[in-house]
Amino acid sequence: MINIHKLLLALSILILVLPMFSSNTAPEKPASYYQESTFEKISPSDWIKESQIKVYDNRIIIDLENAEWAKFTDTNSMDPVIDSNANAIEIVPKSYKEIQPGDIVSYEIENVEGIIIHRVVETGFDEKGWFAVTKGDNLENNDPFKIRFSNIKRVVVAIIY
Repeated sequence: MINIHKLLLALSILILVLPMFSSNTAPEKPASYYQESTFEKISPSDWIKESQIKVYDNRIIIDLENAEWAKFTDTNSMDPVIDSNANAIEIVPKSYKEIQPGDIVSYEIENVEGIIIHRVVETGFDEKGWFAVTKGDNLENNDPFKIRFSNIKRVVVAIIY
């Protein structure tokens, strides 16, 4: 005859151990585990200082010289940061030294129709001088060319949704 105490002990152990082998009870992982990457991504430079922004009940004033208003073509290359209904404030940079990886620039390049707005992912120097490599945030690869300071028209300093 089976000892009731041994049977209860065996059932208790089975109840405790069995969930370890079930696929539905895997240890919980943080959301970042399921994302493509969790490393720090490059961000734009701080083009507008806090001291340049004044917020009032009925208006906002940004003390910024040579600012220009911009709208964007819906190409999806900069989704989700810039989309068809976004507006931006841009400025004309004075020198290549102002352009840093992370900045979003608008530029024109030979043999490409229209103005491209992409993020700078790298800057450097080669035999032709300063260059930037750009990439759309929603694209897998860098743009296939180096852009020069003369190609850059403006830098996005604020996006307004």
